[in-house]
This record gives sequence, C-alpha cells and structure tokens, in this order.
Amino acid sequence: MLNLIHRHILQQYYQFYHISMYFLFLYLYIYLLHIPFYNLLYDLENCRAENNQLTADYQNAKETIAANNARIKSLEDQLAQARESAAALQGSLDNSLRNANSNNINISKLVDQINESNQYIRHLVEVKSKSDSLNMVLTNNLTRSLSREELKEVDVQVLKGVVYISLADNMLYKSGSYEVNDRAEQTLSKIAKIITDYKDYDVLIEGNTDNVPINTANDKMKNIRNNWDLSCLRAASVAQYLQDRFGVNPKRLTAGGRGEYNPLATNDTELGKQRNRRTQIIITPKLDQFMDLIGKAPDSNQTK
Repeated sequence: MLNLIHRHILQQYYQFYHISMYFLFLYLYIYLLHIPFYNLLYDLENCRAENNQLTADYQNAKETIAANNARIKSLEDQLAQARESAAALQGSLDNSLRNANSNNINISKLVDQINESNQYIRHLVEVKSKSDSLNMVLTNNLTRSLSREELKEVDVQVLKGVVYISLADNMLYKSGSYEVNDRAEQTLSKIAKIITDYKDYDVLIEGNTDNVPINTANDKMKNIRNNWDLSCLRAASVAQYLQDRFGVNPKRLTAGGRGEYNPLATNDTELGKQRNRRTQIIITPKLDQFMDLIGKAPDSNQTK
C-alpha cells in the first residue's frame, strides 16, 4: 500500500516535473522566438525615424535646390546683362577709338589751318606795315611840299591805312561855281606829283557841301538841282583838272559826290558850314591789290 502511494506520488512528481519542464521549454521557446521579433520592431521604429528624417532632409534639399536654381537663374540673367553691357561698352570703346583717330586727323587739319592762317596774318601785317610806311612817306612828302599858306586850307591825314587830303572849296572853286579856279593850280600840281609818283595807288575824289540849298537864280547854278549835283560836279571838275593839266591817268581816278550828308561839323554855324564845304582826295591802294591779297587767304573749303 505504501508502495502504491509512493508510486503514485512519484508518478505525480514525474508528471509535474514533465509538465514543468514542458512549460519551461515552452517558455524558453517562446522567449527565444520573441527576441528577434522585438529586435525587428526596434529596427522598424528606427527605420521609420530614419525615413522621417530622410524625408525631411529630402524636402529641405528640394527647397535648397529650388532656391539655388532661382539664384542660378538670377545670376545667369545678371551675367547676360553684364555681357550685353560689356558688348555695348566695347562698341562705345571702338567708336571712341575711331573718333579719336578721326579727331587726331581733324586736329592735324586744324593745326595746318592755324599755321596757314598765321602765315596769312603775318603776310597781312607785313603788307599793312609796308602800306603804312608808304602812306607816311607820301604824307610827309606832300606836307613838306605845301607852303604855310596852303597848309591853312589843306588838311592831310592818314586814317585806317588811307591818305585823306581835304581841300577847302573857297581855295578850289570860283565863287558860286563848280569850276576850278587858277588859285588852286599850284596846290593841285603838288598833289598831282604825289599821285603820279605813287602809281600803285588809286584816287577817289569826293565832293561835299553844307546844307544850304542851291541858289537857282545864279546863272551858273540854274541847271543844278541840289547839293548832290553840286558835290558830284565839283569832284568831276577836280578829276578832269588833274587829267588835263597834269596828265594823271584817268583810269586811276574816280569822282563822286556825297552832297550835304557827310558833314565834319554842325551846319548851325558859319564855321561849321565852311568845314563841311570841302573836296577830299582819297589815295588808296588799288582794288586789285586787295583782291590779290584776299586770293592768298587760306581756302576754308579745302580743309573741311
């Protein structure tokens, strides 16, 4: 009986032992099976976290790339503008160089023009100096040849390169007439000698009057309309007198009248009227000499 109980207890023990060992092995099996699973879950979580981080980094990278692309586009536009500006500046530089070369040519031409003008000016100064010298010699010769009495009625001046010989009408003409009187012969002979000696000069004889109207009651004046006629006739009489009496070449003579419109003084006084009643013999270089001088001037059309 005791053995049976012993055996029963032992069997119970063995059963318990086998069950315990079964559960122990089962637990160990399950535990060992779950370890990789938990690792997988952990790895999965890590992968998810890394994926989220990579996604965020990817978005940031896309935004950065977009910003960089925009920056690159802006820089490309600026580069294109800079190239256009550089091309424009190069064009301006090329034009400036061409203009500089052209300006150098123009400056060279201008220098040539200035040199020609300086030569022309020096030539004019020489001619004027020579003319002034001749005028002074002419004036001195004429003045020295006139007597003191003649100098009272003859005024000799050099104005602007021209010799003016002013003769009072009471010395030249008969009273109330335009005919030259005998008293003027001596004075006119001296003037004629000067004119003959200086063959390179022309002679202008100019009549002038006061403002007193013509006395048509005078038989000598009945065909004279006014002071214009009188001044012209008196100048013509002197020119013809120089030609006929002293052989002055008439081609060198020009006669004209200015009437009462070229006064030296006021006509309100008798002295003023006396000064205005005069005949001027104006000795000037010949016109063709002036034309030759002008012909030597630099031609501006050739240097344009």
